[in-house]
Amino acid sequence: MVMTDTVAFDKTRVIEILNHILEMELAGVVRYTHYSFMVFGPNRIPIISWLRSQANESLTHSQEVGEMITDLGGHPSLGIGQLLETHQHDVLNILEESLEHEQKQMFLYADLLALVKDKSVMFEEFARRMVSEEEKHIGEVKKMLRKPNM
Repeated sequence: MVMTDTVAFDKTRVIEILNHILEMELAGVVRYTHYSFMVFGPNRIPIISWLRSQANESLTHSQEVGEMITDLGGHPSLGIGQLLETHQHDVLNILEESLEHEQKQMFLYADLLALVKDKSVMFEEFARRMVSEEEKHIGEVKKMLRKPNM
């Protein structure tokens, strides 16, 4: 158990969730990079720019998570989250798959938050920030999926 301000959290469970998050973030790097290769048509440039920024953000998040795992004395996973290749590379399909990925990540960060809330300021603030960022991403993707005038 890790003690922070005399309140303990389950270090083993936190490391387990962080490793799952790490694997999902690394999958995001691959997923968004792959998607950026597969976009064609007149809106390609802004879409690939957005996808590649998502890939870079996933890499940054994975690095942050890996550091947190080692802060707790854990070993960062070498695994990568599930990568499904649907071969549906229409922009709307890509966005729908992105939405599903972002929602899964948000739930993992929410699980982390539940474990560390009121027990570690650093871990709680990190989890809150990440839940907030994932909620923003989900909102962005939902807007991109919306038809004009809706």
